[in-house]
Amino acid sequence: MPANSVMAIFAFQPRNFSNDVDYKYHANPDLYYFSGYTEPNSVLLIFKDSQKDSANRSYNELFFVQKRDESRERWTGKRLGIEGVKSQLGFSHVYNAADFNKFSLDLTTFNKVIFEFPQDISDKLTEIDGIYELMESFRKKAGMPDDFDAEVTAELASTASDARLLQASYLPRIVNYYKGIFAKNERYKRNTFANRFISVKDSVELSLLFQEMSSLKWNSSLYRTYTNALRQIKTPEELVLMRKAIEISALAHNEAMKAVKPEMSELELQGVQEFIHKKLGAEHVGYPSIVGAGNNGCVLHYVENNVTNVGDRMVLMDVGAEYHGYSADVTRTFPASGKFTEEQKQIYDIVYEAQEAVFKICKEGTTFEEVEKTAREVVAKGLFRLGIIKEEQDNIHYYPHGCSHFLGLDVHDKGFYEDLKENMIITVEPGIYIPEGSDCDKKWWGIAVRIEDDVLIGKEKCEILSSLAPRKTEDIEKMASQKSFVDGIKIELKR
Repeated sequence: MPANSVMAIFAFQPRNFSNDVDYKYHANPDLYYFSGYTEPNSVLLIFKDSQKDSANRSYNELFFVQKRDESRERWTGKRLGIEGVKSQLGFSHVYNAADFNKFSLDLTTFNKVIFEFPQDISDKLTEIDGIYELMESFRKKAGMPDDFDAEVTAELASTASDARLLQASYLPRIVNYYKGIFAKNERYKRNTFANRFISVKDSVELSLLFQEMSSLKWNSSLYRTYTNALRQIKTPEELVLMRKAIEISALAHNEAMKAVKPEMSELELQGVQEFIHKKLGAEHVGYPSIVGAGNNGCVLHYVENNVTNVGDRMVLMDVGAEYHGYSADVTRTFPASGKFTEEQKQIYDIVYEAQEAVFKICKEGTTFEEVEKTAREVVAKGLFRLGIIKEEQDNIHYYPHGCSHFLGLDVHDKGFYEDLKENMIITVEPGIYIPEGSDCDKKWWGIAVRIEDDVLIGKEKCEILSSLAPRKTEDIEKMASQKSFVDGIKIELKR
């Protein structure tokens, strides 16, 4: 952090599930990363330079947390409160969030006020210590102008910092994307930086605009820079949790391969896998489970999982466990019959070859661009060889997504998409999806394959953390031939 700067990390707001029932609360990963705190209605302030309180005690952190309330705790569970945060999380200067507004703190004296407001915060029916009130008090204490739109500026700055925009082919796509938003969104129309962003002609202009946004006193781009830099490199403690989440996920995929039968439903397979998560201690899934049989697998984020009979199709299962806040992201594709057809195997083997080619270069110093290029070249050559595409550049029709993303507290974790570095964890997930009605031989229609593994980057090579789940076709068939714990279970509705 720059000299004489302060950084604020806000909790997320609870989200309503149905009427007076909320979704299970998911903490802001940044707040959890810096504090271990998992409750709403809170803000953590971190100071670059040592401060003095009214008793002349030094501090460099102030934590305003959700207050204890016995009547509410009876319904929603015990809160840590001030004393719990001090004793369990190790903070010394802790206060109730309701006291933030009247707390003697002048943030206008700092050269840089570094922050990021949570998105989509509602001001309806909020409490005195609600996140909306904390944000409004923070704005006043920081002397932030009423017309300064922190969220829009932060979004633009984050986009402008993406190294991929240096590619001549990528910049026009992003500019056109924001032109579409600009045309419909009044907040973007009122924002000075948005007006300039949609007019940039090249990466030089974009870099200058980013530098200007980065120099602002009220600064969200620095917030993202610092949190990205920290969270993209996993600490030894984080690696322990990541290994556990990924191992649980791999074992659950194995059980799904053993359990699958043509008469099973997508939802039933999801249940088998998520049961193993719970059995082995994972509290949640890291994202909505994707279980797509046949053509459903061609929908990249298919989460309905409502086909009642998977039949003789292949099943694409993209399911990852979340353990103590850290998420795995593992995909396996396997035949419900237990045996690949010739066409299924041919498509599968191309994806497998693409993965293998990427694994060979996954080490410190390789760029994300090289990872993407390597995977796409193998897929393109394979599709061309089978006659599915006429020109190799047409591979985008059947491989529409990227190969890799960061993994950690978020399933698409924070980080800079530049060079790979030691102790980063990324996914490697090439895929081929041939929807029904595609411009190729009908024998390929409805085949969807994605193989996704979680990879720890080393200085000289990578470690495939999800290797417990088989990837080769013969190994998958061998796994599918084994008995599952669900075999023989019969539970029937009486009506």
